[in-house]
This record gives sequence, C-alpha cells and structure tokens, in this order.
Amino acid sequence: MPDSVVLAVDFGGTKVEAALVRPDGSLVAGSRSRAATGRSAEVPQLEASVAQVIDHALASLAGAELIGAGVACAGPIDRAAGAISPLNVPSWRGYPMRALVQRVLAGAGHEAPVVLEMDGVAIVLAEHWVGAAQGAQNVMGMVISTGVGGGLISHGQVIVGKTGNAGHIGHIEVAGIDGENTFGNPHVLEAIASGPHTVAFARRNGFEGTTGEELAAAYAAGDPVARAAIERTGRAVGQAIASATALLDLEVVAIGGGFSQATPDLFDFIRAQIATHHFDFVRKVKVVPSGLSGEGPLIGAAALIYRADQIPA
Repeated sequence: MPDSVVLAVDFGGTKVEAALVRPDGSLVAGSRSRAATGRSAEVPQLEASVAQVIDHALASLAGAELIGAGVACAGPIDRAAGAISPLNVPSWRGYPMRALVQRVLAGAGHEAPVVLEMDGVAIVLAEHWVGAAQGAQNVMGMVISTGVGGGLISHGQVIVGKTGNAGHIGHIEVAGIDGENTFGNPHVLEAIASGPHTVAFARRNGFEGTTGEELAAAYAAGDPVARAAIERTGRAVGQAIASATALLDLEVVAIGGGFSQATPDLFDFIRAQIATHHFDFVRKVKVVPSGLSGEGPLIGAAALIYRADQIPA
C-alpha cells in the first residue's frame, strides 16, 4: 500500500498556501507553494490562486494515497456550509471554499473528504500535536500577523462553537488602549496588536518605516518609538490572554505568526501584563512561542484530518 498523505490548504489575508503532509506532521519536500490573496483580489484571481497551490501540491503525490484535505481559513466561517468570509479579503463573503477545493481535487482526478475549519482551530491542533503545547489539555493557539486569531482546546477537545468561530481572540475588546478603526471598532485586540496596526501606531508617533520587519529592525537598534509600539502590543495581548485564561482556565498559550517574531521581548511584555492579574491561576498560564516553524499553519490544516477525533462533529 502506498504511503498516505493529506493535502493541507491555509487561506489567509495575504496569501494562500498548500502542501502535502505526512502522518508524522512533516511536509513532503517540494509540495509547498503559495499565491497571493489580499484586500484588492477579486473572485477569479482568488479561485485561481487556490487552484494553483493545490495543483502544485498534488504534483508531488508520486503514488501516495491522498486520504483527505484539510482547509484552514481566516474567519469568520460558516462551518456547516463550508463557506468563508475572511475580514481581510472583502470580495469573498459567504464564499463556498470547501466546494472550491472539492472541485479542484475532482478536476485533478482525486476524490477525498475535505474538512474546513477556522485557521485558529488548525493552529491550536498543530501546537497540541507536534508543537509547544504537547501534553497540555487546556490550550489556546494564537497567531499575530496581518491579523490576530486563535483557537481553543479544552480538556483535550477543540472548541468550535455553534458556527465554527470560537477562538476569535483578535476581536476581544482590550480596555484602555485604542487602535485603528478596524471594522468599526478601534478597541479590539487586532486593531491594536496586528503587525500592520502596530506599525500604524509607530508611524503616528514618528516612525518612518512601513513594515513589521522594519519596525523589528528599529526595535533591535534601540529606537524608542519602536519600543513603545511593541510594548503597547505586548500589553494588549497580555490583557486579552489574561481575560481568556480567567474564562477558560488555560494552561498554555502558544503564539506564532510573523509579527510574533518581531523580538523575543514581545513575550516579556505579554507575560509582564499577565503578571498583574489578581487571580493566581491566571498568572500561572504559560505563554510561549510557537513550537513550529513557518510550516505550522499547514501542519495544522493537515491535523484537521489526522486529529479529527479532537474536533466535534
């Protein structure tokens, strides 16, 4: 019998990626690729990007058995319908993503079950499976990148909620800190702590760069505005994690995403904020960097198939 693999698809606000993933969580060499998404992309371009990365991945099957496809998408989603409405991709509202993946697979001559969940679900599954939260039973996985998202595991089982959108920590309101007017609300975590919004705060205070990478470099060089911006982001993330921990009694919070790597000091700022909480059990939550490389979202998408027993039907 040929080896089995899962097609993993990760659709986000700036890119879509796909790869083949083995049962041990490793990616098949050469199967990974990415294509652009974004705010200005229209439906035909987005469909072509998804088809492009899937076809690239399938070209690496080489006789392996495709046992399923896991699709992780920026939210919100409609889990029952397999539809997505990613906030940072305005042209897709209620778009039937699961059906698109099924159609691309069929066009390539493959039939396999397709499971679609919010990207936060995939992230927390990956951390629990092969990442920084192995062995813990009450976990939140977070991403701090173009947006801020999350997923939850309680007593070893994923919490998906009624519609599949449980874990949207980026849209928890954070007291005392104002961000950008994101989707009509400047007080939610994503409006303050995402990479682009952290940069926007720095620019309002004299920073001349335009990217998270430039802000990270300025921080490393001792720029006081960059430090203030990243410290502010850490304070906001710490507030949100403390609130989530008070609600769910979390053991571990694992944080990944490009902007989470701006500086290791970001985690110190997060932990310092949590340490001010009045509940001892909240102060005990462990906040750690993701135990996965940049492959984490794809590993998590594959976990939607490989770890299906942890996901409610």
